[in-house]
Amino acid sequence: MTVLDLSQAPARPPLTRLTLVELRKMTDTRAGRWLLAIIALVAVAAVVIFMAVRPAREQSAGQLFGLSQVGVGLLLPVVGILAVTGEWSQRTALSTFTLVPQRLRVLAAKALAAVVLAAGFVLLGLLLGFLGRAVGGALGVASGGWGVSVRAFASMLLVEVATVLIGVAFGAALMNTPVAIVLYFVLPTVWTTVGTMVKALRDASAWLDTNRAFEPLSGETPATGTEWARAGTAVAVWMLLPLVIGAYRLVKREVK
Repeated sequence: MTVLDLSQAPARPPLTRLTLVELRKMTDTRAGRWLLAIIALVAVAAVVIFMAVRPAREQSAGQLFGLSQVGVGLLLPVVGILAVTGEWSQRTALSTFTLVPQRLRVLAAKALAAVVLAAGFVLLGLLLGFLGRAVGGALGVASGGWGVSVRAFASMLLVEVATVLIGVAFGAALMNTPVAIVLYFVLPTVWTTVGTMVKALRDASAWLDTNRAFEPLSGETPATGTEWARAGTAVAVWMLLPLVIGAYRLVKREVK
């Protein structure tokens, strides 16, 4: 009778390796590459259009940096959704969870890979801000400042990371690509609309409106304690809650 020597079993892959694998899965498909390319082009287009229509004094590196992230914050969460739902829509969940049975580690790797992408696009935006200011100065159409404060960069990074993780959370909770993408865009919009139209909900809606909650964090002036509290509440409802639901469903779901 053969006796299995458990001491010779291969060690489970570290989280860093799983994160690199998930990052590659986000970028090595045709859909993933096209989506990331479109996000980058939108960032470039935002800078170019702003330089073409706004006065020279408003064209600072910081202003261009902020403008480059508008489209990124809108589209990058879709990458986070696809990172999670792709296992089920492409029917790779069986192979993934056979190789890595600890499903929560896979979910953590997907979230970390999404954070890496968000940080990469923030760095790209910073580069576009300085590049746009340099080109605008050479062409005589930009005369704003060159400075981008550490606080502004850190705040923008925080906002983009929170935004893409909301996408990951929606993907984990729903595990269906079309439904997750539609609800990601529809639910916050509906809440914003209802909060605007219903006077009794106007003040309360600001605490769950991600657009209004995150906007002060990336502004020119430091956010107040109340504004940070609003951002934290929005994150708890739109990210932490669906992420917990998604983690539970991921652990319990049968893989076929």
